[in-house]
Amino acid sequence: MLLGCIGDDFTGSSDLANTLAKQGMRTVQYTGVPQEPAGKDVEAGVVALKTRSIPVVDAIKQSLAALDWLRNQGCKQFYFKYCSTFDSTPEGNIGFVAEALADVLDAKTVIVCPAFPGAGRSVYQGHLFVNDTLLSESGMQNHPLTPMRDPDIRRVLAAQSKGAIGHVGARTVLSGASAIRACLDSLTEKGIRMIVIDALQDTDLMEIGLAAKGLTLVTGGSGAALGLARNFGIMAKAAGTWRGEAGKCVILSGSCSIATRAQITHHKIQHPALEVTAEALFEGWITSALATDWVLKSDGIPLIYSSADPTIVAAAQDKYGRNISATAFEKFFADIAVRCTEAGITKLLTAGGETSGAIVEGLSVSQLEIGPEIDPGVPALRASNNLVLALKSGNFGTENYFDKAAKVLAGSRS
Repeated sequence: MLLGCIGDDFTGSSDLANTLAKQGMRTVQYTGVPQEPAGKDVEAGVVALKTRSIPVVDAIKQSLAALDWLRNQGCKQFYFKYCSTFDSTPEGNIGFVAEALADVLDAKTVIVCPAFPGAGRSVYQGHLFVNDTLLSESGMQNHPLTPMRDPDIRRVLAAQSKGAIGHVGARTVLSGASAIRACLDSLTEKGIRMIVIDALQDTDLMEIGLAAKGLTLVTGGSGAALGLARNFGIMAKAAGTWRGEAGKCVILSGSCSIATRAQITHHKIQHPALEVTAEALFEGWITSALATDWVLKSDGIPLIYSSADPTIVAAAQDKYGRNISATAFEKFFADIAVRCTEAGITKLLTAGGETSGAIVEGLSVSQLEIGPEIDPGVPALRASNNLVLALKSGNFGTENYFDKAAKVLAGSRS
């Protein structure tokens, strides 16, 4: 294995695996730290964790366990993947985990670049934008678990780091890999380890990737991994054969993002949909068994969702408790996924990082084969001989994503 990757959630990890596979690396996504060695043909291994919203101490412990396994696979470079909207909050763990990884690896220079232009995320003057809007005004300020109210990545990171935060600006990035590396080296000589880099387009990410050659640790969204394959002498090649699955497709959505809510509205026009409120769940009006029965009796592509306006979610969290509510919904969706697959469902679409992680863990999936890209950042995935998945981050995907994803999981390329 050449490149060892650690993802802080399951949707982001599949996003990263998709990026690396498209660049020609033989990539496998693992769910949790594997107990067995990787296959000898694996060039990039992505260990997907569910650490984004957990306490710092626990996130570090799990991440270091993943790092230890990846080091034992012979990796030459390591990548810590977090969300392209830097989901963290001042109490978050991105900086602390990155520093812990850097300490173990004795990494003196650590790139920090959450940019993903293909999904509308860019970094300019150290500030993160979603399309043409600052992160703090993009809707992410209302995220139920990781509200982002400060778009300055340097400032957010400084609250989670022991040392000073460096910055490589857009003017330097536009000058190419050599200029970027010279700036990185200069900052490193000053004792600055964590360095935020601007990126506005994919060509910037390719240059950043080249500038990262020889660095032990790189961190970012999936985009910053775009240029890493070339450093190992690997070039992008045509996608392999994808085998879809016949049968019913089911959608399970816990995301409250603006994008997902628009996708739900669009999908409900032609397909059955079942909304599950916190009150219905906690009062026992709906159970995973009842919801599964509804799915199996429904035509089309049935959708079960808890996605709601942030004000409704906040009210439910106030009434039932944020962590209690989140855990209850995660278990609810995971139980439905298990019941559905036991009943013969072969295709599952999920929306939301926490929801997707809970479902994959509930299904006891150990590793995922990377298939064709459905929308930027969202690949089709094979979980077993008769089960295919698509794990969508809440903010990703076009309005007709669900229909499109169902077709790809069935074997269509369009």
